[in-house]
Amino acid sequence: MNRRTLIATTLATTLAATLAAPAAMAADWPTRPLTMVIGFAPGGSTDIQGRVLARVMEEYLGQPVNVVNQPGGGSAVAFTRLKNTTPDGYTFLFGGTTALTFTPIITAVEYEIDDFEYLAAVAIGQNAIVTSAEQPFATFDEIIEYGRENQMTYAQQTPLDEAIIRAIAEQEGLDLAIVPTGGGGGMAPLVLGREVDFAYSGGTHAQYTPTGEMVVAAFMSAERSPFYPDVPTLMELGYDFAIEDYRSIIVPQGVPDEVKARLISAAEHASTAQAFIDITEGNTFFPVVFIGQEEMEDSVRRIRTATEEVMAD
Repeated sequence: MNRRTLIATTLATTLAATLAAPAAMAADWPTRPLTMVIGFAPGGSTDIQGRVLARVMEEYLGQPVNVVNQPGGGSAVAFTRLKNTTPDGYTFLFGGTTALTFTPIITAVEYEIDDFEYLAAVAIGQNAIVTSAEQPFATFDEIIEYGRENQMTYAQQTPLDEAIIRAIAEQEGLDLAIVPTGGGGGMAPLVLGREVDFAYSGGTHAQYTPTGEMVVAAFMSAERSPFYPDVPTLMELGYDFAIEDYRSIIVPQGVPDEVKARLISAAEHASTAQAFIDITEGNTFFPVVFIGQEEMEDSVRRIRTATEEVMAD
């Protein structure tokens, strides 16, 4: 073999090895346990869904997926942690997107929308206004009517639901006190114990409406829930507010493409796994979907722009 042939053979071998490396890395990743960060306290709908999602993903990925709850600021604390995480895919967030499409508009946070990548959505958010079945009101119109004669208390979970309810209270002339909670696990006992009059629920209500303990007065979502077809949205009731939200898998910017591909594949697998469908649709009443990265990236930015326009008005 002459020198020119030797050089050509070496270059070809090096190029083949270089091209094969990402594929090999994707097949081998992960090689150690992963961490799923949830921005709400244990016991709420995001936590319930996330723990089952973690089990399904670890079966697919072949490594444990450990859940870490980090409540605060409607997930703002968790997103701050995620931004400062090494972008290797071993730490990712499962939760809603309103901490990105709304929270930075109204309060100072240490992250922005472009600090993250939105790999996939696996469920559509169901944002509700709920109350105890033992209250003297059940519909949102009845809550407003009662509130015109009585001071009321409202349990909030995120800056977005608080802003919406404050705007409605001002519009309707209500005397309203806000009680913050760390998530659905903290909201439920306040509602059921009638320590607050009504509350925001991101899905925890699904554990209590079948038993008749809790009722949904209205939905903050853009459309009615298929699981509560008779309950109207705020938009239908004449209030120009809606929350468009997705339960998503989110990573910091800079995660290698092959690692993102593995996480997306795991999310797509979970969207068809019976255990995840049973808990998400059968327990928390969220429609299961699979929305890939390209569509999610567009959706997050579209919702953020629309929210900025509404807040400006």
